[in-house]
Amino acid sequence: MRIWNSEHTFNHSWETVVTAAWRKYPNPHNPGVKGIDTLDRTIDEKGRLKSHRLMSTSWGIPSLVTKLIGMQETCFANEHSIVDPEAKTFTLRTKNVTLSNVLSVDEQLVYSQHPTDPTKTILKQEATVTVSNLPWCSKLETMMTDAMSNNAHKGRQAMEWVIDTIKKEAMELSAEAQKCMDNVLPHTRSL
Repeated sequence: MRIWNSEHTFNHSWETVVTAAWRKYPNPHNPGVKGIDTLDRTIDEKGRLKSHRLMSTSWGIPSLVTKLIGMQETCFANEHSIVDPEAKTFTLRTKNVTLSNVLSVDEQLVYSQHPTDPTKTILKQEATVTVSNLPWCSKLETMMTDAMSNNAHKGRQAMEWVIDTIKKEAMELSAEAQKCMDNVLPHTRSL
């Protein structure tokens, strides 16, 4: 078993980062994630939004290897999340379904408002990787955690890309609303 962890601070409010996290996939920085389907979504007695989603991914494993081990090209992972608007935390826990008999990747991401600066958000990531029933388990676990470490910046780039997209959409919507107001106001004054 290998444990990998990371921490990053986004220069955006918690609300902005959480909005972006919901819209993170698919994106050009993480092309392996093909889609996400919501299986269940509820609000609990404490006002927290709880969701269960299924992620469809492509791990980019060569087709010869996938055929050899009997793996489909599309892989799946369960994601369970809790948004707590009072505590200003968004916790996501993802665990692979595909190949879980030989490879277990249990990842947790926690987005929380910065304790001293509400214009910033802290992301804490942790993943536990366990390989079993294969030769060189320890080496394979190390390779997986090294890949996570090398790819963490792609996830952060994706978040910034989504935040920029959201800001552009908001500006376009605001400009369109202003055009409508400019067209409507002259007609209401004449009434």
